[in-house]
Amino acid sequence: MDPIHIDGLTFAYGEGELRRPVLRDVGLRVHGGEVVLLTGPSGSGKTTLLTLIGALRGMQEGSCRVLGHELLGSPEWERVVLRRSIGFIFQNHNLLGFLTARQNVAMSLELDSTIPEAERLERAGAMLAAVGLAGHADKPPSKLSGGQRQRVAIARALVGHPGLVLADEPTAALDKVTGGEVAHLLRDIAKSRGTPILMVTHDPRILDIADRIVTMEDGRIVDSVPA
Repeated sequence: MDPIHIDGLTFAYGEGELRRPVLRDVGLRVHGGEVVLLTGPSGSGKTTLLTLIGALRGMQEGSCRVLGHELLGSPEWERVVLRRSIGFIFQNHNLLGFLTARQNVAMSLELDSTIPEAERLERAGAMLAAVGLAGHADKPPSKLSGGQRQRVAIARALVGHPGLVLADEPTAALDKVTGGEVAHLLRDIAKSRGTPILMVTHDPRILDIADRIVTMEDGRIVDSVPA
């Protein structure tokens, strides 16, 4: 079974006369180790689709199987458990300013009570080294550049060895060089682990990292081509 297997997914906001369809009969597969970029104009449903795949909101119609879990009709506790197996990366890195880079990354492991604090911090440090931040582990976010903060966010998403990485515009706030470095770093690390990535992006500068580019318009997938 593919890590992401979607059929007939339909979703709308509001009810009655205020009901606004956002996704219409979406079908999508993402294979293990595949890097898929989700593109299309603003308002086409990309981020809504990402939040449904990430179990961040409840399904309405269709089938959405993520890492072997069917999300249609799944209770909130089941979605919470699934989210622990997914690495999330957003445009706004959402780092806590009062923690160091190492502590921000280690937070991702706190839900697993079997991992002692010393091991969490050790694994966080190793992951930061893997993203090129070995010398910055004990700095707060305010002492890091935008590209470095996004690398911390990538380390936080990957430190728990997730089965899937979902990214929403992770390079939008970065300059061309830094954005390219961050995108290629994410691809290389995830590829080395065989972890699939689904990334929403408007950034044409990073299309070369993709195995496949999926285009959405008006809530539908209109194209899916190898990069």
